[in-house]
Amino acid sequence: MRQEKATTNRRNAIKSIAAFTAGATLFAPAVAKASIFGQFAQQRVLRDTDREANSIFAMRAIGTTDPIISLDTEYNLQRVAEYYERLVNIGGWPEVPTGVFGLVLGNSRSAVRDLRRYLMHTGDLSQEAEMSELFDADVDVAVRGFQARHGLQISGKVDEYTYWAMTVPASTRLHQINLNLQRVRGLEGRLTDRYVNVNIPAAAIEAVESRQVVQRHTAVVGRIDRQTPILQSRIHEINFNPYWTAPTSIVRRDIIPMVRDNPNYLNEYGIRILDGRGNQISQDSINWNTEEAANYTFRQDPGENNAMGHAKINFHNPHTVYLHDTPQRGFFSENARFHSSGCVRVADVDSFIAWVLRDNGYDLGAVTEAFVSRERRDVAVNSPVPIFTTYFTAWANRNGVVSFRDDVYDFDSEGRTEFPEIS
Repeated sequence: MRQEKATTNRRNAIKSIAAFTAGATLFAPAVAKASIFGQFAQQRVLRDTDREANSIFAMRAIGTTDPIISLDTEYNLQRVAEYYERLVNIGGWPEVPTGVFGLVLGNSRSAVRDLRRYLMHTGDLSQEAEMSELFDADVDVAVRGFQARHGLQISGKVDEYTYWAMTVPASTRLHQINLNLQRVRGLEGRLTDRYVNVNIPAAAIEAVESRQVVQRHTAVVGRIDRQTPILQSRIHEINFNPYWTAPTSIVRRDIIPMVRDNPNYLNEYGIRILDGRGNQISQDSINWNTEEAANYTFRQDPGENNAMGHAKINFHNPHTVYLHDTPQRGFFSENARFHSSGCVRVADVDSFIAWVLRDNGYDLGAVTEAFVSRERRDVAVNSPVPIFTTYFTAWANRNGVVSFRDDVYDFDSEGRTEFPEIS
């Protein structure tokens, strides 16, 4: 959609006024004056608005030390549920028309009024904000706040992901809140002083201590057809500069097709083929037009291309999944981070490992040194850390700020609130 220009072209404005019919002549000076003033306002907004500061403000609103799951989460969600119940009882928030799509700071059009009304209902824009057609600094910070609460890239623009999140009815959001209230109750009594929570819908990790989040990490989790399982365990070991052994499922689904397309694939990524005795064999001895390769072990050497990056974080579970580093860090900047085969990739993994291994005498410097050395090293965690992989699509902090995520695995649609794996 076309955006209004922020620059003023007085000559073109005067020509447009002159084109009016004689009956509109008396009104023309007022139109010109309003148009010029409007464009001055747009220029002022674009010049004076600190977009970076607005993003920081939006992140701070959701970035409290409150964990997604804690003894306080149930109370926080109950408070939010009361507001949403009242909202739904009066008809919910207004539908957002397609005209709001593409709106950004400095735009001046009638659709901005629709956007303002919507953001007032969601609580992202103050009820005292003026009702104008200008997308000003107040609307910019409100849109960024909405994006932060929904786990979207904070741009201030009503992009595709933002628009579709705005089309979700208030009744659906209330349903999410109530489902997640029940999920929280299922974890009561299972939380310890120190634990890790991998929230799958948020593709995010929290390191929690003394009922406060001490670290947050962006994650990449399992895609819809290879889901990250719900589980409860303890982190017991860190593998520095690990080998990666491909699961048979990945050999079948990924490696065999890749070798068919690129016969040099295994050499490029440092992957060796081992027989049942651990002896390396040539790929030429395998018929790649069949699934014969699935009978062998595919092991990737440590290095920059290793699928687990510099580290693998182990916890016992029947699914053979784990947390790990990755060489594909570009995925961390995406809105929808569901790309793995079930395991979980961790951004800023070095600081996370330093927290896990603190009772082993490791700090961030020691972890970095281990990475750089490229030396294979397995470290047993002196104080194993409880870990949960959970499914929360709605949560709230003590300030009443509620966050939502998409129902990626359809557990909300199924009404699933009980998870025997962690109950």
